[in-house]
Amino acid sequence: MASRSLISVSLLVLLSYQSLLSDGADTLRTGASIVSNETLVSLGQKFALGFFRPGNSTNRYYVGIWYSDIPTRTVVWVANRDKPLTDSAGVLTFSDDGSLVILDGKRSLVWSTNSSSAGNSTAVLQDTGNFVLRAEDGGILWQSFDYPTDTYIPGMKLSFNLKTRKNQELISWRSQDDPAPGNFTIAIDPLLPLQLVMWSGSRRIWRSGRWTGDLYGGSLRTNRSYISYLTVVANETHISFTIAVSDTITSRLVVGPPGRIQQLSWQAATSRWEVAWWKPLSPCEFYSRCGSLGVCDEYNTSRVCSCLKGHRPKMQKEWDAGNYSAGCVREKPPSCDGGDGFYKMEKIKVPDFSAAVANLTIDECRTRCLANCSCTAYAYDDLTGVGCLTWSRELEDIEQNYATGLDFYVRLPQSELGGSGSSKKRRLLAILLPLAAVLLLLSCIIPFFLRRRLRKQGPKTKGLFGPGIAADKVEMDLKEANALGEGERTPDLPLLTFASVVAATDNFSVANKLGQGGFGPVYKGRLPDGQEVAVKRLSKRSGQGLNEFKNELQVIAKLQHRNLVRLLAWCVHEDEKILVYEYMPNKSLDKFLFDPAPGARLDWETRFRIIEGIAQGLLYLHRLSRLKIIHRDLKSGNILLDSAMNPKISDFGMARIFGGNQTEANTNRVVGTYGYMSPEYALDGNFSEKSDVFSFGVLLLEIVSGKKNTGFYQNTPSLLGHAWQLWSEGRSLELMDASESQTAVRSQVERCVHVGLLCVQENAGDRPAMSSVVIMLADEGTTLAPPNKCTFTNTRNVNSSSECGTDISMNEMSISSLTPR
Repeated sequence: MASRSLISVSLLVLLSYQSLLSDGADTLRTGASIVSNETLVSLGQKFALGFFRPGNSTNRYYVGIWYSDIPTRTVVWVANRDKPLTDSAGVLTFSDDGSLVILDGKRSLVWSTNSSSAGNSTAVLQDTGNFVLRAEDGGILWQSFDYPTDTYIPGMKLSFNLKTRKNQELISWRSQDDPAPGNFTIAIDPLLPLQLVMWSGSRRIWRSGRWTGDLYGGSLRTNRSYISYLTVVANETHISFTIAVSDTITSRLVVGPPGRIQQLSWQAATSRWEVAWWKPLSPCEFYSRCGSLGVCDEYNTSRVCSCLKGHRPKMQKEWDAGNYSAGCVREKPPSCDGGDGFYKMEKIKVPDFSAAVANLTIDECRTRCLANCSCTAYAYDDLTGVGCLTWSRELEDIEQNYATGLDFYVRLPQSELGGSGSSKKRRLLAILLPLAAVLLLLSCIIPFFLRRRLRKQGPKTKGLFGPGIAADKVEMDLKEANALGEGERTPDLPLLTFASVVAATDNFSVANKLGQGGFGPVYKGRLPDGQEVAVKRLSKRSGQGLNEFKNELQVIAKLQHRNLVRLLAWCVHEDEKILVYEYMPNKSLDKFLFDPAPGARLDWETRFRIIEGIAQGLLYLHRLSRLKIIHRDLKSGNILLDSAMNPKISDFGMARIFGGNQTEANTNRVVGTYGYMSPEYALDGNFSEKSDVFSFGVLLLEIVSGKKNTGFYQNTPSLLGHAWQLWSEGRSLELMDASESQTAVRSQVERCVHVGLLCVQENAGDRPAMSSVVIMLADEGTTLAPPNKCTFTNTRNVNSSSECGTDISMNEMSISSLTPR
């Protein structure tokens, strides 16, 4: 009899459970439960909620939310991240007080919303990914968006309660297999609530900068395919941040090891997440990279850190060795007796810990700071209504050449500002006024004599760029290159006289010749100020003509990055065309890779640093510079090395500028170097970012192996085919150059081989973007997809299945002109 009663109760519970879920698979009602093999799915099939096991774990179970319309399970929220279930017998249900709870197999409490309700509660998984618990009257009792884990999805808010000081935080997973709270946190700064900060434990490692009413100085701008719009709401009790993207895009913002916040978008065509944006990216974005009173400038190619004017390194030896953490100290303290002034700096990401005072003019702001002896600096933001900003503590985290930086005024004694007093001003005026009068007179006389001389000389038949082409014609051509809306294209660089170039190179002495490239010979030179330079002289027989010369001037003059070679000046004289670059004492990478003698100097640490530097430089060209640039000739010979073996991408004669929304172009004149050209470019003339990615993959594998891709082995696959074969057999380490074996970090070598093979996949759409490549190289926790087997043949027979890297079949090329370099 007892058994029959038990069966009846069980059937009743089962029928009751079915009826409670019948209203929809997105809803859980009071009395219903979810067990390990069941899920809730939102109405539009966007998200699912249920039990899961992360990564490779076998005995840890969690309740989480993930995308249901994406084949790769991507968890965006975890309920019991602190307390996993140890088996699959757990249940998600309602407690007697109406709270949602997770119970283990022994029906002990594991997790609870702690949200009691007198009536029947209902929990709904929405298409936004929010799991909402409502009372019987419809009021919200609890929602998952108020308790984020490591992921922000559109529709969420990051909030800070100004009264209770409660902060909503994104906290990283402990590891890829463990969603427990990790070491990295991002949240609104409780000390300056108008900025976001990332911490490692209690240490700040990145900050967005104060909200400017726009896009955090551009720091929340994503790639060119879409923009994230950031909205800030501030009132007397709360400050909240909301990020919105287009409804057509599946996007998420994640904080994770090794201390990075990144925005990813789902690419349906390739079935993977692509990194669109991340911070910190450049060295200057790491918090207080140069210590207190230090200034970080990533565009300073000689040294990224310097001290504020009137300051010196606190520990000079450490500073000279590249350790800037100790920062700087004042040369002289402020006098505070009315004898102080301010030194103006432009385009500055102002320091942390500022105090804001609204409704002041800039003069009133200056006066306010000057009247307070503890005030060390001020800034003024009149565009966003922030107003007067002042600092009264050590100045931390200063960045120069910041996209939307402010004018920043540092307090210094007048002695550090070049003197003071009316007598000094009078002496200065006594010098400047006569000098101005002389210059004015010369400006009137010189043009008169120049015009007279030109009339006597008569017309010239041979211009500076050959017959009928003069320097002013070149400048006019550059100015007229306005198709991309960038304004004048005339390079903002010194135009040297030919005589000065001859003197600098000792008349192009053979002893000063550094090498020979596709452009022509390269010479070492020394300018009158003692600066060493590299002088590229266009050969009259070079395939790189006037258009390529002008192209390089247009492109590289606009670029500034520590991993791009810097163009210093140019020169034209009759049929001479000359470019003057910063001198790279270690010359090009190929000399180290393929010459056994110096190659021994490239230990693994140096090789890996070179790989990362090239990746950063290429990412800058593709996504982060003012122009979107495809290099088209990335190879070891075009990677120059400075005195510290830092890589610099060079030779932009074949580079192409893309418009903002342009992703691909086609040419009938294929230029580049055999072995580095992608199949779609070599065969059909199609080039894009992914063409450069292919070249980078080849270069990466050459750096690891110390061997050229072309002519790798006789009667065996190319380097690419050999690398894929080793990787597929789990023998990636055998690709490593023998000289690296004592210093190599094996996990890094294996990851580099894997990333290189992803980059050289035959289908351009399968290759990762450089933004993803940089993440893959830096973050060993990133899961890498397996690369497709390399079957690139470079022939027009699309049915061919020959091995990876087969030589180009010239008789089957459909390109009208192929220009090797």
